[in-house]
Amino acid sequence: MAMNRPFLIGVDCGTQSAKVVIYDADGKPVAEGRQLLRPMDRPRHGVVVHPDDDIWTAISIASKQAIGRFSGSLADIVGVGICPIRCCKTFLDSDGQLIEPVMSWMDDRAYQPYLPDDPRLAYVTTLSGYVAHRFTGECKDTAANNIVGQWPIDAQRWDWSDDASVMTQFNLRPELLFGLQMPGDVIGSLSASAAVATGIPVGIPVVATANDKAVEMLGAGPMDQSTALISLGTYIAAMMNGERSHSEPVNFWTNFACIPNKYLYESNGVRRGMWTLTWFLDLLGPEFAAHAVSVGKTREQLLEGEASAVPCGCDGLMTVLDWLAPADKPFRKGMMIGFDARHTRGHIYRSILEAIALTMKHNVDTMSNELAVSVDQIVLSGGGSTSPLFMQIFADVFGVPSVRSAHGGASLGAAMCAAAATGVHATIEAASAAMAAPRESFVPNASHTALYQAMLDDVYVDIRQATDPVLQKSLPIFHATASTS
Repeated sequence: MAMNRPFLIGVDCGTQSAKVVIYDADGKPVAEGRQLLRPMDRPRHGVVVHPDDDIWTAISIASKQAIGRFSGSLADIVGVGICPIRCCKTFLDSDGQLIEPVMSWMDDRAYQPYLPDDPRLAYVTTLSGYVAHRFTGECKDTAANNIVGQWPIDAQRWDWSDDASVMTQFNLRPELLFGLQMPGDVIGSLSASAAVATGIPVGIPVVATANDKAVEMLGAGPMDQSTALISLGTYIAAMMNGERSHSEPVNFWTNFACIPNKYLYESNGVRRGMWTLTWFLDLLGPEFAAHAVSVGKTREQLLEGEASAVPCGCDGLMTVLDWLAPADKPFRKGMMIGFDARHTRGHIYRSILEAIALTMKHNVDTMSNELAVSVDQIVLSGGGSTSPLFMQIFADVFGVPSVRSAHGGASLGAAMCAAAATGVHATIEAASAAMAAPRESFVPNASHTALYQAMLDDVYVDIRQATDPVLQKSLPIFHATASTS
């Protein structure tokens, strides 16, 4: 008697939405749910939190949507892989309940030895640890979600540091921390309360993954060390596969991979990267949105058509992506420079796309030069990769083919981990090879590449040197205005 084909669930919760996808053993998505997160609460400067228990609420809603759209038998779902946002912190009582809202990765305190002054505090964990606890009731987390510099993690051993002075440096004690396990390990069984909240059958194995960028890279399929993946999310970063943890890199940092005892090298990135495009679309207002609907397009499709008619280089309009200033340079602001009467909203939109690609080209170059490797292909993942214009801009800026998968991302990477943990595939590597989607390639235009390279070398990388002094002078003026308004 033939056995029914197994299905895996991948849970992907980013900064702006929660997505839950059910995949078959070949990596084909068969049902999906998605729920937008609520806007962040920002009660004061430097404090950014997710309101109430919004992340778990969004995961629950998206899960019920996916289960409701699944036409197969629930008995054939064999595992759930979970992958929430990295760099967030949660503070729990002895029952595992939040004692204050989830701290966003954009919160300054997430990188400081902050603990709430609350007698109920029993545990401090990442968002993946908290979500794992909501699914299973277990106090376990993945070692691969604990970022070096933010947690007292030993990057060589993939475990908490056994140095008491390191714990003191982070203002933590071992009893406050969840136990760690490797990507692809089963955390526990889905609890009865989680089954009610999500609609997923009780008792299904819940599987640890890694930090969201590493899981996204896994979901994009196998890559060699001459390929860079660029993750187009709210935070945009580039990653390359690696074999060891570098202790003092200059132009990149070592991250845990989604395969045990492997590493990723991650470039500097763009904070509020794809968010900047959403910001611009929202500025165009409801009339523009209504016009898009009236012609049967999304806002992005309508603007992409206009931006595609704009020449590369945007007739001299350049965008600098500092919509969220780095902590060590709080004076920096986002900029658009070079306006004249030719410029339209299509120019502005394309200029933001070009700024993302140019910034990431510089970041990938500095990383690959330090690693003494050459990049001969880039893979793009995330929502931005659905744009043919964006894919072509990346190919032209980098001067190498840019490729994208038909589907994938962190939800697929999480399902791959679940497939390995439950025996659907022998290993995480085997799951990645079997479940990764085919890729579509975009070839660079040599004349466009030459223009972008001249733009990058001669102008773009030096803009901040010219504007930083002006912005530093303006900071106390406008900070004072904001404080008294």
